[in-house]
Amino acid sequence: MKTFERILIKLVIIQFAFLFITQLFFHQLNVLPELKVITQYEGVVKEKTTESVETIWENQKAGN
Repeated sequence: MKTFERILIKLVIIQFAFLFITQLFFHQLNVLPELKVITQYEGVVKEKTTESVETIWENQKAGN
């Protein structure tokens, strides 16, 4: 069982390292600029706040 746990921990560490390197590669080095355009087109990165959040802020302003 200890051998399995050691292998599993090593796999998790390797997976995290690959995730970190891939994120750095795609986002910081701007390797695929199309990727940013696609995420904006699909609506993943929106600058608009939702109506419920605006309602909460308006209620807080009215109370003050």
